[in-house]
Amino acid sequence: MLGIDTCLAEVMAIPGAQNAILVDQTSGMAVAFTGAVGVDADRLAAALTEALRATTDGLARSCPGEAVRIDDMLVTTDRGYHLLRPLDTVVEGPLVIHVRLDRERSNLALARHRLRSISGQMTS
Repeated sequence: MLGIDTCLAEVMAIPGAQNAILVDQTSGMAVAFTGAVGVDADRLAAALTEALRATTDGLARSCPGEAVRIDDMLVTTDRGYHLLRPLDTVVEGPLVIHVRLDRERSNLALARHRLRSISGQMTS
């Protein structure tokens, strides 16, 4: 099982990664943050948690009676990509990994693959 610092280091090793955050999905608090200077990690964590909750709620409403579990969430902007990957860890509880990627320097398919692999190592 990967530790928190190793997890974020591996996420930041993804080509084009600009910043990464590990969020406690229950409280909306930042567990760890690395990358861009000037980012308010606590506000970012709270906003990402709310976005994930709203998306989950919207998807559940579109599929009444079905259990909805998000594997990953992708948001594209004019400057980059934002990947969120919820995970259930054995010790830490429900966490979310978020990585912001530079659009010009990243490969989205590779980034999704690497994030899936890293999250698998966090939960095993």
